[in-house]
Amino acid sequence: MNRAIGMVEFSSIARGIYSADQMVKRSDVEIVTACSTCPGKYIAVVHGDVTAVRESVETGVETAGEFIVEHIMIPNVHKDVFPAIVGATSPEKIDALGILESYSMSGMVIAADLALKSAELEAIEIRLGTGLGGKAFFTFTGDVAAVKNGIEVGMDSLGEKGMLLNAEVIPQPSERIISSLY
Repeated sequence: MNRAIGMVEFSSIARGIYSADQMVKRSDVEIVTACSTCPGKYIAVVHGDVTAVRESVETGVETAGEFIVEHIMIPNVHKDVFPAIVGATSPEKIDALGILESYSMSGMVIAADLALKSAELEAIEIRLGTGLGGKAFFTFTGDVAAVKNGIEVGMDSLGEKGMLLNAEVIPQPSERIISSLY
């Protein structure tokens, strides 16, 4: 079974909650997260098989009406994307640290998926909008070469749409910084 992820971003919290309800009623998908984000928006992220996620996202877009901001659907998503969105990752060791920062929440999910597929990397967290003024960031680890490659791939993806804010590579992060990541 192909695993997919879909995300719909709304400019209205009320419509977002309504649409998220319709999305899960329409298709056999699981909610990764459905919540309000800064600045007063709402996101619904679902996963499941490709057909179900596609139907769910289409339902979200249809019911969003004028409150739609963005939507994405990624078939065959990297297995680490789901746990990184909900903060359920804890790599055994942090070698080099990569940080991507974006103006786009959906763009960050796409960039994270591409980065993780590009090299031997482990996701730490994908933070979407909450407490970030609507921005997003992705932290990940691997050896220095892999992290640099992931950064380049993520920067290319976000840069294509003008959504890249910043990216950093820390070859040997301090233990004090590492402990702040969890």
